[in-house]
Amino acid sequence: MRRCSYFPKDVTVFDKDDKSEPIRVLVTGAAGQIAYSLLYSIGNGSVFGKDQPIILVLLDITPMMGVLDGVLMELQDCALPLLKDVIATDKEEVAFKDLDVAILVGSMPRREGMERKDLLKANVKIFKSQGAALDKYAKKSVKVIVVGNPANTNCLTASKSAPSIPKENFSCLTRLDHNRAKAQIALKLGVTANDVKNVIIWGNHSSTQYPDVNHAKVKLQGKEVGVYEALKDDSWLKGEFVTTVQQRGAAVIKARKLSSAMSAAKAICDHVRDIWFGTPEGEFVSMGVISDGNSYGVPDDLLYSFPVVIKNKTWKFVEGLPINDFSREKMDLTAKELTEEKESAFEFLSSA
Repeated sequence: MRRCSYFPKDVTVFDKDDKSEPIRVLVTGAAGQIAYSLLYSIGNGSVFGKDQPIILVLLDITPMMGVLDGVLMELQDCALPLLKDVIATDKEEVAFKDLDVAILVGSMPRREGMERKDLLKANVKIFKSQGAALDKYAKKSVKVIVVGNPANTNCLTASKSAPSIPKENFSCLTRLDHNRAKAQIALKLGVTANDVKNVIIWGNHSSTQYPDVNHAKVKLQGKEVGVYEALKDDSWLKGEFVTTVQQRGAAVIKARKLSSAMSAAKAICDHVRDIWFGTPEGEFVSMGVISDGNSYGVPDDLLYSFPVVIKNKTWKFVEGLPINDFSREKMDLTAKELTEEKESAFEFLSSA
């Protein structure tokens, strides 16, 4: 374990009455490229607020500890006043202790020639172990955000392996897809992404996800109008728009020869900030959460992306949105894929 602390060990940094007790935040896969784009934003107050001190815990596999030392040095060199301690480790019992927030970025990447079931099997092992470590060492109030793919099923695996932590505390990242959908609409209409709200990503963070703008609004000349009404191009919205968002990750890899990192890190920040501070009034966001009790006909016990609102660090489904036949078909298709993934994962889970 390596650490960098900005204070001598015998100095009391916080009074007991101090409201700004540091929170303990873990990032796994911390030597990877997404984490490299993410850690500065966490450390500079962009996620948890400009007055929230942080103890940042970095976990990676043993062969990456040399690289992680370099990341540790850079974080020291940023001289960020909110970072009270940075701990780099390859041990789960150190990494998961007393956590307030766990951002699980690390996972087994898909290699050439690897079947999806092989990928699932490798990741079930990782997320079963990390779920068990959360169960054993973390606070029961910990918020767990899974980024590593296949994110939905990895998140469900971690949750099932941490029975003492409420399943509502687990979510997976579909905010990158949500942001991609917002950006595509904004580009098409010549407005900023901030002028577009209430797009939805339904389902799996995979190419079956369904980006839905039936309920989205855009601000045009100071007035809010529905996206369908503003664009007047149903064939684009039901065709090219959907496939562009679904396949955007692959397009980035093709162009960059590397997967999305800067945009993924930004989406993680958005997702975690909304959990921490809540969603703005009148707006909802997309997040992979446990499907139990939803009103949209999605089977229970799936980790499925829904539109949610968040208040007091607790999410709720956005209820009562009408679903047309086109949407129904797409939502069912991605639920079917998630059910199949879950069944495969649970076979491996029982034998892992």
